[in-house]
Amino acid sequence: MTQDPPVPASSSPSDGQPPTGGGGGTAGAAEQTAKTEQTGKAERSGETGTAGMAGTAEQTGQGRGSGKKRRPRFHVTLPGCWGALVLACLSFTPSLLPRGGVLQGLICGISAAIGYGLGVVAAFVWRAFADRDARTPSRRSWLVLLVCAVVLFGLAFGLGQYWQHRIRQLMDVTDYSALATVACPFVAALVFYLLLTAGRGLRRLYHGAARLLGRWIGPRAARVVGWVLVVGAAWSVVSGLLLGGFVNAANEAFSVRDTQTPEGVHQPTSALRSGGPGSLVPWDSLGRQGRAFTGSGPTAQQIGGFTHRAAQDPVRAYAGLSTAEDTETRAERAVADLRRAGGFERENLLVTTTTGSGWVDPAAVDSFEYLGNGDTATVAMQYSYLPSWLSYLVDQSKAREAGRELFDAVYDVWSKLPQNERPRLFVAGESLGSFGGETAFSGEYDLRNRTAGTLFAGPPNFNTLFREFSDHRDAGSPEIEPVYKEGRTVRFTDDPATGITPADRAWDGTRVLYLMHPSDPIVWWSPALALSEPDWIGEAPGGDVLEEMVWMPFVTFWQVTADLPFSTGVPDGHGHTYKAAYVDGWNAVMRPEGFTAQDLDRLRDIVRPPQD
Repeated sequence: MTQDPPVPASSSPSDGQPPTGGGGGTAGAAEQTAKTEQTGKAERSGETGTAGMAGTAEQTGQGRGSGKKRRPRFHVTLPGCWGALVLACLSFTPSLLPRGGVLQGLICGISAAIGYGLGVVAAFVWRAFADRDARTPSRRSWLVLLVCAVVLFGLAFGLGQYWQHRIRQLMDVTDYSALATVACPFVAALVFYLLLTAGRGLRRLYHGAARLLGRWIGPRAARVVGWVLVVGAAWSVVSGLLLGGFVNAANEAFSVRDTQTPEGVHQPTSALRSGGPGSLVPWDSLGRQGRAFTGSGPTAQQIGGFTHRAAQDPVRAYAGLSTAEDTETRAERAVADLRRAGGFERENLLVTTTTGSGWVDPAAVDSFEYLGNGDTATVAMQYSYLPSWLSYLVDQSKAREAGRELFDAVYDVWSKLPQNERPRLFVAGESLGSFGGETAFSGEYDLRNRTAGTLFAGPPNFNTLFREFSDHRDAGSPEIEPVYKEGRTVRFTDDPATGITPADRAWDGTRVLYLMHPSDPIVWWSPALALSEPDWIGEAPGGDVLEEMVWMPFVTFWQVTADLPFSTGVPDGHGHTYKAAYVDGWNAVMRPEGFTAQDLDRLRDIVRPPQD
């Protein structure tokens, strides 16, 4: 979206001969006159120097009196087109999840626009070092580009479909749309055009601002200040007006949805649930996800049918955003209701931080309650109206505050109980919930000393403790399954049913377990992907990631970014979908007695939704 610099006015005499050193004042005067004319032309046109890539790399149109033909309304440069072609072809390489045609077209268009800009900038830099002006490409050069584009893009498109087919096979995904696949190149062309047009619009604003400022300040300062003003204004519009307005509108929309009750969920008749008889938290204040949490779950009869023992009805306490205005009061209200329902008198107590709009994965809590034979209590609270993927972007501070306040409120009551009367205290969280859950602890020792066990699933890449454990993993252990301090407290696994490394080391005392799939973009996405290769790509891939996935600057970043919204749209055991893994995860962390491998198989079928 940048343009080639204008060809500078010639400083040689009009007869085309170089000035001589013996001409005395005549030659010096001619040279000075030429320089003055050149400076005047540059100032009048407003097209001098550089203030950034976008304002200097692509050639501007000719003035009205130049006598040259005007450029077409939409024109492109040859180096830019080569860059666009290369990155567009590379965008078809495999990523973590299967991609439909429309999504692939979006990634292809973005990559092509980036490639175009890089191609233009590379050409400008090369001309600067070669000390030569831009030349008009020959018809033959355009023909070579056209032939290469047809061949290379067709080959990349075909390989892309082959790779996508293999990824769908790895994940047992059957959805495929031939129409969307055909639409891919057209979507890519449209996205490329829109991005290129937007970039050139910013360039025009820059030139206009530089010309206007040039009336009061020097030309170089005008160009720099003009570029800063245009970039700042564009950033303010995108981050403030557009993003802020979108977030506010989404917050309003989802706050309305939060007043609804999911189909099939009814107000509990048990005093063991928030929103039920005698509860300190009104049913209407729980929010949509809070009502789903307290109005569902296994009963004592269902749990006893699985364990073949006398079971209890689990305790579930919850506080919604409407329960209290601030986070601290909301946490205190949830813990007060937990205490009222007898949660601190159970054998197992779970503090879980929700994701986004207050959702708690039923598979996580149900597994905990079945393996605890119903002698359990779980407490959670809502901190946002927004869905998980949007909270992931804008509500991280709220998740951090909610996780810390809720655990501290529980721990304050728990720690004051006689040691022989305290329940075993566990912590859990999925996705952004794991981020919030981590914030209550300072590190490995804190987790070990203040909990009986922890289970985090799908931790985002920016999680503080997750990054600490992963970045300081033992030498030789891969990033997709790191070993930290020989696995003495913290361990990682893709599938706990198949084993948790290191298998040859004792795992005594408190157990902290992270569940993370090699194909989960939530775990691996990071802004650093744009310019640096992570270890997890350079190392041997996981079982559901193709070996052909390689890291490429910019391209890989946009591929994994596009995977984020669709991370839960794949079958259980892949992407960001954790269901059956909770059974074996809690079995490893809680260490309950009396359950066989066949019992765990039955429990996986119970907690896993039928559609999975």
